[in-house]
Amino acid sequence: MVTCIPAGSGKLHFGVTDCKGRSCIRTACVSDVPIKRNTHKYLSWSQGVSKMLQIHRCKASVSPVCKNQKLFKVISSYKKEGSTKYFDFAVIGSGIAGLRYALEVAKYGSVAVITKAESHECNTNYAQGGVSAVLSPSDSVESHMKDTIVAGAYLCDEETVRVVCTEGPDRVRELISIGASFDHGEDGNLHLAREGGHSHRRIVHAADMTGKEIERALLKSVVNNPNIFVFEHHFAIDLLTCQDGSDISCVGVDTLNTETLEVVRFLSKVTLLASGGAGHIYPKTTNPLVATGDGIAMAHRAQAVISNMEFVQFHPTALADEGLPIKPSKPRENAFLISEAVRGDGGILYNLGMERFMSLYDEREELAPRDVVARSIDDQLKKRSEKYVLLDISHKPKAEILSHFPNIASTCLQHGLDITRHPIPVVPAAHYICGGVRAGLEGETNVKGLYVAGEVACTGLHGANRLASNSLLEALVFARRAVQPSIDLMKSSSLDMTASNFWPHPVVPFSLGSDVIGKIRSVTRELRKELQCIMWNYVGIVRSTMRLETAERKIGKLEAKWEEYLFQHGWKPTMVVPETCEMRNLFCCAKLVVSSALSRHESRGLHYTVDFPHLEESKRLPTIISPSSHVNNTWSSMQLHKQPMYQ
Repeated sequence: MVTCIPAGSGKLHFGVTDCKGRSCIRTACVSDVPIKRNTHKYLSWSQGVSKMLQIHRCKASVSPVCKNQKLFKVISSYKKEGSTKYFDFAVIGSGIAGLRYALEVAKYGSVAVITKAESHECNTNYAQGGVSAVLSPSDSVESHMKDTIVAGAYLCDEETVRVVCTEGPDRVRELISIGASFDHGEDGNLHLAREGGHSHRRIVHAADMTGKEIERALLKSVVNNPNIFVFEHHFAIDLLTCQDGSDISCVGVDTLNTETLEVVRFLSKVTLLASGGAGHIYPKTTNPLVATGDGIAMAHRAQAVISNMEFVQFHPTALADEGLPIKPSKPRENAFLISEAVRGDGGILYNLGMERFMSLYDEREELAPRDVVARSIDDQLKKRSEKYVLLDISHKPKAEILSHFPNIASTCLQHGLDITRHPIPVVPAAHYICGGVRAGLEGETNVKGLYVAGEVACTGLHGANRLASNSLLEALVFARRAVQPSIDLMKSSSLDMTASNFWPHPVVPFSLGSDVIGKIRSVTRELRKELQCIMWNYVGIVRSTMRLETAERKIGKLEAKWEEYLFQHGWKPTMVVPETCEMRNLFCCAKLVVSSALSRHESRGLHYTVDFPHLEESKRLPTIISPSSHVNNTWSSMQLHKQPMYQ
């Protein structure tokens, strides 16, 4: 067994001894990874990054897997000691990726599913369109691959695309066997829809509530599994990492129970990060409130490699409340999505002058990929000084509209709009992060013991723009691919029951008093809105170098202002409340997006800049943010158990 020690390179060192009596160095303070311009590029996903990931794999021997011999005992309970819990597998996130993975690894050990709010509150639950997969005889893997690569502006990793498109149909069949119910046509076969960027009908769906149906089926199976323990309202604060030579390992996660305000530490042999995206770095997003980039930020602080963060997908058609006959009584916490499938089913986009405009921008018109449609709408809004455009599906039969889009029809009708008779007011909104934690073909990262799947991961599938309905597909494929290496690592590992004391515990700041905590929360909420406005105004659909540099300066000043306020009011570096935890993650992700965008001197996919308006073949490379530099640290960019910048 390799004994890990807290990761970092700082000033205070002292010796510890592992179970074999060997002496090693435990680091008590470290400096962390900033994001200022430490970007560089690798020549290819598989030849560059995958080799880099392999360098950091565990050097310990792995027990062989024997099909005819049971090598381990399934654990039907987990161990706990005070506020520390011990599991074979820790899963951070309860969406499609996390739950699908949990159901598989639970056959081999105990599983903690750690989720920020209720189990169902995740991006998966809000997914309307469906899952893309080649399930029709007239379709082909090659066609799906081509559509994915074209939509991704040729930045996709071809090997990853082939794996996902090839394995996708089996992953959908597994979902059905678990209990997910999808729509069928009159012929008894699965009804396959078509969406923007797809050349064939290949979208498996459950009306316009596909994500909700998938989440229902997976949660039902999880609840009935005796080896899976779900911890709701547990906010993941930071990954627990340790270091052995140049290898960094993840051995668990610190969480905050947001209902009891108890800090709970999870130690595990394997950790899957499946925490979703970061839509709330923007004020207008289709993402639920939980999507504050927690996983990406935690992984970055843990020195995981981050990639392609400049590619933020703005869904072209979120419901524009300004255009509704009956306005919502209060602002929405997240924008209501009008599914891609509406355009796929024949929906037509008009400006407020009832002029079709998509043919002015792309020959595929409404069926162009999302980046093209979002930019086209943005251009129309700016040229005409209008706040929204119109998406009309009313020319289709009423029964068909209500059958295919019952949720959209019902929601609009609540606001006085009958979509079978009138067009829908729509506007772009932040929707999906195509970048994230850099992953290999088995979901592995450069941090040993840490796997990623779902929106938090950057696998190379989406390139510079995600093809519609490829997100749930990717989550399914990579959740499944991460299973076997996770099992192998779990069987070759053991938990040190004394390891919980290796790191300082985060603390809830009761000592500051309710008045001070209330002021900190209030200031944090206001500065959060400022950050979101900066991102919307300067790092939106159309960018420029000057505006990105302005955003970088403004975010830096805003972060410094926030941290200064905290620490002047008695805040300590290890203190946590939900609002400050989210804020540090939002700052971290916002800076990752800006830094990545500044490093790409071309326009590709979702990243369009007026200073470099064309594609450059020489720049058809992924953006990499590596944990290599150790300057310009902020509290938001540091793990709580590392050397504080304030005393």
